[in-house]
Amino acid sequence: MTGNNRSNKKYLNYFFAVLVLLLGWEIFALLLRNPALPRPLPALITFIHVFPEGLWRHFLISTYRVLVSLLLGLAIAVPLGLYIGRNSKLDQWLAPQLYLLYPIPKIALLPVVFAIFKIGDLSKIILIVLIIFFQILVTSRDAAKKIPANTILSVLSLGATTKDVYRHVIIPGCLPEIFTAVRISLGTAISVLFFAESFATLEGLGYFIFDAWSRVNYPEMFAGIIAISLQGFILFLLVDLIQRFVCPWLYV
Repeated sequence: MTGNNRSNKKYLNYFFAVLVLLLGWEIFALLLRNPALPRPLPALITFIHVFPEGLWRHFLISTYRVLVSLLLGLAIAVPLGLYIGRNSKLDQWLAPQLYLLYPIPKIALLPVVFAIFKIGDLSKIILIVLIIFFQILVTSRDAAKKIPANTILSVLSLGATTKDVYRHVIIPGCLPEIFTAVRISLGTAISVLFFAESFATLEGLGYFIFDAWSRVNYPEMFAGIIAISLQGFILFLLVDLIQRFVCPWLYV
């Protein structure tokens, strides 16, 4: 199958997936007959109307917060995870601490983060980074530990330095699993941000959705839900595009 055929099939699958979701939404709304769940068409029309009137601004603010949080989490967690994964003594010392800290629900720290860093962008970004940091760190560490020792020894025997080993063996070998961690963390970041934006703020998709809910404007509320779903979809496609560029050997 050629690249164009694969792309066309992929887009066709997306199209049918959207149709199935809209059909399921339509059926459920008809069965429930509750104004809290409007039918898809009124919600989509409302989305088209309110997006240029101000929803776009909330969309961009939330997207900015998610992207900055994800980039910071990656910049901190990936190098640390790769280093821990290739340093057995450090891993033995840090593993118990990671296992103790990882399960703690970081969202419970929301009041503390707001109290220290106030209610602006910084507090929301810090909260998201705190949560996704451990997801990316553990995945990167485990991926680095899976690199066969014989492969590294072979490269070292050819005169490679430690920097060369990381650049040409460890990082390429761990990239697929790191991208998987990015996808998982992206979904987590959007969920956490939605929750954080529902408190003491006047910006972001979380605020927009809860504000519409408080005004019992359910079509507008679902316009916000469509926006946050669209945000996640676009960011997932962006991650796929970056992976295709960074890991071309996976698509041969």
